[in-house]
Amino acid sequence: MGPMTDPQWLDADEQRAWRTLLRHSLLMFDRLDAELRRGHGIGLADYEILVQLSEAPAHSLRMNELADQALVSRSRLTHRIDRLVQAGLVERQPCPTDRRGLFAVLSPAGQALLEQAAPTHVAGVRRYAIDPLSPATQRALTEELAEPLADLEALGATINCPGD
Repeated sequence: MGPMTDPQWLDADEQRAWRTLLRHSLLMFDRLDAELRRGHGIGLADYEILVQLSEAPAHSLRMNELADQALVSRSRLTHRIDRLVQAGLVERQPCPTDRRGLFAVLSPAGQALLEQAAPTHVAGVRRYAIDPLSPATQRALTEELAEPLADLEALGATINCPGD
């Protein structure tokens, strides 16, 4: 690591932008989590695992692929999958080509819960993140954050949702 340099402090506008983005994200994730828990007995992080499985071919992902895609830290994925298996929402299946590999597979009960919870989740996403922004602002936000997002993904950053 090179010599320490003075930080480039945020000016007032940058500070407002940062704090707005941070507070909005944290409060939105907390609200989406609470709405899913209250309405369907599942938290946002577990819901996102079910979504990833539902979108995968054969509703199945290897555990390492799921860890890369899910909104949960790798260290907690096994614990979360254990709980989802106990709840009957996910099944574990051995990989036919790798005896050490395991697949997480969305169960019929998991698919049913996802179908029940999805309208609650999408209504919250619309209410807190989509509808307040104009289509032009949505496009600009997506475009402006694409490169920094790719950089963070390349660094292996993980996302921790409420309850993670």
